[in-house]
Amino acid sequence: MLSFLRTRRAGSRRPQGPAGCRAYAIGDVHGRLDLLRNLLERIEEDAASRPAARTLIVFLGDLVDRGPDSAGVLEFLRHYRPPTLEPVFLFGNHEEVMLRVLGGERGGLLDRWLHYGGADALSSYGLPAARIHDLPERHALEQVMEAVPPSHTAFLESFADTFRFGDYLMVHAGIRPGVPLHNQTQEDLHWIREPFLSDSRNHGFVVVHGHTICEDIDERPNRIGIDTGAYRSGRLSAIGIEGTNRWFLQEQGEPAIDPLAKPVETAAP
Repeated sequence: MLSFLRTRRAGSRRPQGPAGCRAYAIGDVHGRLDLLRNLLERIEEDAASRPAARTLIVFLGDLVDRGPDSAGVLEFLRHYRPPTLEPVFLFGNHEEVMLRVLGGERGGLLDRWLHYGGADALSSYGLPAARIHDLPERHALEQVMEAVPPSHTAFLESFADTFRFGDYLMVHAGIRPGVPLHNQTQEDLHWIREPFLSDSRNHGFVVVHGHTICEDIDERPNRIGIDTGAYRSGRLSAIGIEGTNRWFLQEQGEPAIDPLAKPVETAAP
């Protein structure tokens, strides 16, 4: 069964994907088109080396901001339709905020977005943040909306919040523990850290998520975090799932910034 919402409880058996299907999920890309291209080549080669199966590739959100080429990532992925892989795109908190800015939301959101990585995204569209820094908010928003192609906005608007793959739930940030999946809020799905990260209960599925940077894959009985901080560490990670098997792939490149620097934490604007 493949779905974008409803769920059933997994028992004590080893979690598994649906019969005849394989899935890969990729953590937060954050503008690292170089790492993304290389990791996708690895995934395509890995899939080709395995028996034929319906194969999906799930992008867990935060494709944009912080890294050097958000525009390039979106342009590449909106055309990415390999013959043997079916892409699925999920919202991250950075896509959420970028769309709110592109929708003209006022009240200081633009300044907060620029501070938390939007300045890097705008630069990739040829609009340095310094050029709009002193403009009235309305005029600055107009400049941003002119810089980002409508095709990129439409692509972002097509993203889903969750993707169910057998006994796994794929989502950007996580879930609110104890709340049924159909009652989860977008704010939690896109933004949550605690109490999700420290909760050890059986959610009825294993949550595969990004959003919270880990030095390496964070594999727990009830969740698997695969955000390894590509924009700063130079390491982009993915998980593969087929039947009861799961495995990991990583692409290591040059760090974009000091890899020992403390990551910037974001909060819902």
